[in-house]
Amino acid sequence: MRKPNRLLLVGVSILSLLAMLVAVFIFASPHGANAAAGPNVLPNNWLQNNGHAQFKALPPRGHTNGQGHAEFGTTGADSVTSFNEHFFENGFDSNGNPTREWFTNTLGRPAQQGGTTTFNAPIVPVKLELLDANGNVAFTDDPMSHLNNLLQSPIFQNSTYSSSPTPTQFTDAVQRAEYASSEKASWHTMLAPQVKAERTMSIPSGHYFVSLNADGSVAFVLVDAVTFENGLFPATVTDTVTPIGAAEHAGDITTQDISTFFFNNTFLYIGDLSNCCILGFHSFDFEPGDASNNNLQREYVMNYSSWITAGIFSGGKDAPQDVTTSSHELSETFNDPFVAADGIHNITPWWQSSFNCQNDLETGDVIEGLPDDNAVITMNGFSYHVQNEALHQWFMGQTPSDATGGAYSYPDPTVLTSAAVSQPFNCGQ
Repeated sequence: MRKPNRLLLVGVSILSLLAMLVAVFIFASPHGANAAAGPNVLPNNWLQNNGHAQFKALPPRGHTNGQGHAEFGTTGADSVTSFNEHFFENGFDSNGNPTREWFTNTLGRPAQQGGTTTFNAPIVPVKLELLDANGNVAFTDDPMSHLNNLLQSPIFQNSTYSSSPTPTQFTDAVQRAEYASSEKASWHTMLAPQVKAERTMSIPSGHYFVSLNADGSVAFVLVDAVTFENGLFPATVTDTVTPIGAAEHAGDITTQDISTFFFNNTFLYIGDLSNCCILGFHSFDFEPGDASNNNLQREYVMNYSSWITAGIFSGGKDAPQDVTTSSHELSETFNDPFVAADGIHNITPWWQSSFNCQNDLETGDVIEGLPDDNAVITMNGFSYHVQNEALHQWFMGQTPSDATGGAYSYPDPTVLTSAAVSQPFNCGQ
């Protein structure tokens, strides 16, 4: 049974998407001063009192214009550089068949090659316009004031880690910890942030809830997940209105980038507030190719994540705050850039951690419900809360681990102290 008022960080692959329905809020009706503002308004402490949350890996969305789907993300596509490996461990596949060989796909170039691979990392700020019943803007939520904090965070700035002989970024440090036994000292996979034009997304009345600060500004927004996804991803090949469609057509993001669509305290619910809240997801948008790229399917790897103001959720240090979501989604992008979309790469033996049962290589999800969800890194005058991550060795059932320091989790190796135990299909449920 899930503990009340305990923040839950869950990632869900394409093959276990229904699992996102298991994180449940006990609905609390709006009350207090904010309730007088209207039926869409929640009290400021709603998330603290109903503070369950989840992350997910969103199945890819996009268009083919009648062309057949290419094999997602590994061959036959125009997208980011990645490499494939495999490991052996007894387990069961997604259909319950006994399986021993498993395949991974990881962002960047193989560790044995050494050298630095740098990906452009566009950051597209997205302003929300929350509409009233007449279609007028009732509230706005703008992330621009938090951009500098994001840019100065361990995600995009170098810090010191045990996995690297030189200071590096958080996602690179986690990846180096995983490949400690095979990497060259010069091997790095880095992100080069670039702030792009701000985009606007309008949310119709009846498809959101909002909480207000005492001065009337927006404290947080809860948006219907289907409405949010439809408003974020392009509706057609020629779409220039949605944030992703507009950024693609403007050239602000390309198929060779790792793109972040950055919001402010914006979270999602599925259907109603009894299934709330998703804090972020990683995925990719796929669009048809043309003669300029040999007609290869274009795949734009992206994530949606929010800046999270400290204190919105309960849980102290382990509550998501500041860059927790960004670190979670980008680290999972490094380990599973194409969200197991082909049904082969980054499908793992079934594993169970705390109350989660999954069969995907979603590294942040393993830590959900465990103590010390976050690691605190203080730099540039700010204490950032990054998500601890499970390492490949944990999913592989490898004993002992050949990761940095024999770890199964990173940057805090004390969160997971032994490898996963392969579970029966669906963990026997």
